[in-house]
Amino acid sequence: MDFVEYRGFDAVALAALLRRREVTPRELLEIALARAEEVQPRLGAITVWDLEFAERRLQALPQTAPFAGVPFLLKDLYAFLEGTRFTNGSRLTRDLRADFTSTLFTRVLRAGFVPFAKTNAPEFGENVVTEPLLHGPCRNPWNGDFSPGGSSGGAAAAVAAGVVPLAHATDGGGSIRIPASHCGLVGLKPSRARVPIGPVVVEAWSGLATGLALARSLRDLALFLDAVHGPEPGDFYACPPPRGPFAAALARPPAQLRIGLLLEPAVAVAVEPAVRHAVLAIARLLEQMGHIVEETRFPLDGERFAEAFLTVVATNSASELDYWSTRTGRPLDEEHLERGTLALLEMGRRRSGVEFLRALQTVQAAARLFGRLFARFDLLLSPVCAKPPPRIGEIDQNDRDVSRYLARTRPYVCFTSLHNASGCPALALPAGQSPEGLPIGIMLAAPLGEEERLFALGAELERELRWFQRTPPEPAGSEEAAQATE
Repeated sequence: MDFVEYRGFDAVALAALLRRREVTPRELLEIALARAEEVQPRLGAITVWDLEFAERRLQALPQTAPFAGVPFLLKDLYAFLEGTRFTNGSRLTRDLRADFTSTLFTRVLRAGFVPFAKTNAPEFGENVVTEPLLHGPCRNPWNGDFSPGGSSGGAAAAVAAGVVPLAHATDGGGSIRIPASHCGLVGLKPSRARVPIGPVVVEAWSGLATGLALARSLRDLALFLDAVHGPEPGDFYACPPPRGPFAAALARPPAQLRIGLLLEPAVAVAVEPAVRHAVLAIARLLEQMGHIVEETRFPLDGERFAEAFLTVVATNSASELDYWSTRTGRPLDEEHLERGTLALLEMGRRRSGVEFLRALQTVQAAARLFGRLFARFDLLLSPVCAKPPPRIGEIDQNDRDVSRYLARTRPYVCFTSLHNASGCPALALPAGQSPEGLPIGIMLAAPLGEEERLFALGAELERELRWFQRTPPEPAGSEEAAQATE
């Protein structure tokens, strides 16, 4: 198998080839490694190579697992895989090694994946682009002058470039869905507590953050979620269990759905014409499929919510940074942290316990508001971001003007962060293009625990739009470009 053939398969298809012994795990790993090494100089998607772990993994694969032998990448953010290095994208934690394996990664290994590297992420995941000082910028495979988004930018760039068919990602304010939108991928932020985050902590960012993956096909996401979901001992609460396998929902066309169309964010951010056009095109397509689409608005005070959300993130960040400073023995200063991170640290330290609790209650109130909205609608349709992908350097976490840095992130989280607050599942799907030819995604959101509804409708759109066939252009003169024209 060569790379061109490899890229034509999703993870489910690669696993089927492995089960039929038409290809070996080592062959797939070698292809993935060669592709990663080829694109790394122009994309900057990889931060840490885990080749020794991958080699050991090949010797002890669970043969009956659903993804046995499929190459995989972990996001370099709290990537606790015992014995392997992680950096969190920060000079503060640049040389740490995990002394345990997180529950999610235990399930990833049980599913048969072969992790061989970690992907670029902004410092502590606190940006909508991926340009940490420690590792340098990650670039969009569709156009290297632009960002793949953040914070799962390295994962998105690697998947879009064909290194692996799907990769681990996390989402605390849009960090799965933003890169999915910018890179022409599918990305699901699952319901709160659907995917485990233990065994040490019970909540990330006070319940705002969770993890899953970015992929090129919905069936990869669905089967991945089947492999990793479910509660673990010590959880505060559990997500409503699914009615059956998530993968089975892909084959069940939904009955007529009432879909709420959200074209304007709850804050004063303008939605660019190309984004609006992409969302309206999907709305028309859904109506042609027989669904009812009705425009609505977010039922909350967006500015108050945004301030409260920032307070929750900042106070969590301050606590985490104090922990990492103690663990590494390094001070929290400009030698070890970027200016945006330091600003969040100071903001978090200034907030009293009472202020934090009030902010958390404001954020949590979004769940009640969305509950009432979902009493009227089966699903919600909106942009992922109000703007297409930004250029490299446009949103700088090390900007001396921190207020400018924070303001420039708003168009990219004004839709996504609401679903982190509500805990509802939200799915980013490819839809359109920017004037520069970059992907633009749309977002579908469902009530808590209703990922199956998203997979069912998403599969209808996938069959119609066939986004798996769309891949970024190869640079002129590359080996793959030459093969593609033979």
